[in-house]
Amino acid sequence: MTPRVRTVSILMGAIVVLIGAQWTLSVTAEADGHQAPHFEVDPLWPKPLPNHWILGSAIGVGVDSRDHVFVIHRRESVDERTEGGASVDPPTSSCCIAAPNVLEFDPEGNLVGSWGGPGEGYDWPSSNHGLTIDHKDNLWIGGNGPGDSHALKFSRKGEFLAQFGIPGREADSHAKDHFGRIAKIAFDGEANEAYLADGYSNKRVAVIDADTGAFKRYWGAYGNAPDDENLGPYDPDAPLAQQFRNPVHCAEPSADGLVYVCDRANDRVQVFKTDGSFVEEVRIAPETLGDGSTWDIAFSRDPEQKYMYVADGKNMKVYVMDRQSLTILTTFGDGGRQPGQFLAVHSIATDSKGNIYTTETYEGKRVQKFVYRGIEDVEAFEQGTPWPR
Repeated sequence: MTPRVRTVSILMGAIVVLIGAQWTLSVTAEADGHQAPHFEVDPLWPKPLPNHWILGSAIGVGVDSRDHVFVIHRRESVDERTEGGASVDPPTSSCCIAAPNVLEFDPEGNLVGSWGGPGEGYDWPSSNHGLTIDHKDNLWIGGNGPGDSHALKFSRKGEFLAQFGIPGREADSHAKDHFGRIAKIAFDGEANEAYLADGYSNKRVAVIDADTGAFKRYWGAYGNAPDDENLGPYDPDAPLAQQFRNPVHCAEPSADGLVYVCDRANDRVQVFKTDGSFVEEVRIAPETLGDGSTWDIAFSRDPEQKYMYVADGKNMKVYVMDRQSLTILTTFGDGGRQPGQFLAVHSIATDSKGNIYTTETYEGKRVQKFVYRGIEDVEAFEQGTPWPR
């Protein structure tokens, strides 16, 4: 099959001028009739945590059927010398302490639950990665650390339900009894299937039964059989890689029978049918090196899922895209530590009202809420920090 490729750094109904690399552009004309969802950061969400708790690298976010927001972070990334003085023995300060791994917030930003970490009957990941909520309001967690070749399933109250895959196994993109450092899990509720972005060691999308964990199918880039060979560093000028690079960072099924896969280090999103048949791909900010540009995907909550939101942790922004045409309509965010800015925006989710939630890894260590303000004319492609008007 000949790949259908779209290279996108900016695409508007306006004239654009290329300045330097493909990802450095500026708009030189207003978008005539061009509209997109508009968002503003809520700088007061969530409310302060109790007990001197703080977040480490926030590595996943999900929203349940009640619009409760669940966040997972890495407690071990809280530095005891600079941040966690109250947690050492003897304490060196009155603050702070790493919060439990999983935090639950209500729509108003109140902390209403917390749990997570090692427990009886399951193997907590050595480096938890990703948190997603299935069609039955159960929480699934992957891991991208050594030995994390499995996935965990919990109730939203933190009750352990199942462990799928065998921990401690080596990478093997053809294995059916274990995985390879799963980045994220997503769900097709009608088919009762879980889609695993598998991931940091393996180079595939894997599909299992969401109740039994029975292995159903898998595929690599372009629907090819996956190959675990090291492709070497990404080169934007080289022919398009016929395999995924690590990490395969998301695999999101849509309501109309497509699956959108974040091939992060290759700066692209590949689209498949649910059987693994390749449909098309879009390259986003294809000059991005290192960590890559396509980190996570969330869809708008309208029945058509008209819009797709792509988190780019390397370029510190969120792309607002038309899902069907794979065109970028606008972006928001910028690098920084103030509300509405990002430091490695890693995960993204939407609620029933159209609001967006993001988490930041590395030194970002926070969750943010972006309030949906409706469909508006696009006045500037690069919106920067979406501060409240």
